[in-house]
Amino acid sequence: MKIKGLLVDNDSCAAGRLKNQLKSFELIEVLGVLSDLEKAFTFVKNINVDVVFIDVNIDVSLSFDWIAQINRTHMVVIYTSQEQYALKSFEFNTLDYLIKPISFDRLLKTMNKVYHLVLAKKSNPNIFTPQAHMFLKVNKKFLKVNLNDVLYIESLKDYIRVFTIEGRHVVHKSLTAISEELPQSDFIRVHRSYVISIGKITALEGNFIEISKKRIPIGRHYIKEVKKRIFDQSLTFNNK
Repeated sequence: MKIKGLLVDNDSCAAGRLKNQLKSFELIEVLGVLSDLEKAFTFVKNINVDVVFIDVNIDVSLSFDWIAQINRTHMVVIYTSQEQYALKSFEFNTLDYLIKPISFDRLLKTMNKVYHLVLAKKSNPNIFTPQAHMFLKVNKKFLKVNLNDVLYIESLKDYIRVFTIEGRHVVHKSLTAISEELPQSDFIRVHRSYVISIGKITALEGNFIEISKKRIPIGRHYIKEVKKRIFDQSLTFNNK
């Protein structure tokens, strides 16, 4: 599945840099780069586009008017050299706000959001989609990890250890940050040190969850919500 993207920016150099960065993600296809808002509006009306990257400095007032018209049907990511419109952007329910120059790590987080939302839009969000994935920075390379392969994630202070079917990876990221990038329908935080894949649970005993022979504690502040989510999801699948 390819995500369809459009770049709207009157700075051809910045647009070119972003387009080149997006080439690192096989999941997205940039359909065009436009510098005119009217042409961009016509484009999204006639062409199937999932996500629009726009620099509002083309015309701040008109840009936000346009965003207000398309943000119910399209994901919008604002990227600009100024921070002053960040609060306003979230009032318009944009997906993200990026500051130029955009680092690859920051763009990676945005693309994970885009991918998960496209999947939720194009499929039943209560059913896990095996093709969903995320990129983890392991040492000096970005490793593609299928979410369906993730068993659980353990916090190591400033790092996390991601356990998958095939092995484990240590990543410089907090547990809170990785939790925000995961689909909430399939992953849940069960302890201050653990996030688990609900679908990978093999047993539940007292205040412990078992996944792949690993006993994971459920924190006392999490136990009520965790058990509710586990049993509610189990009933949902059993009734299908």
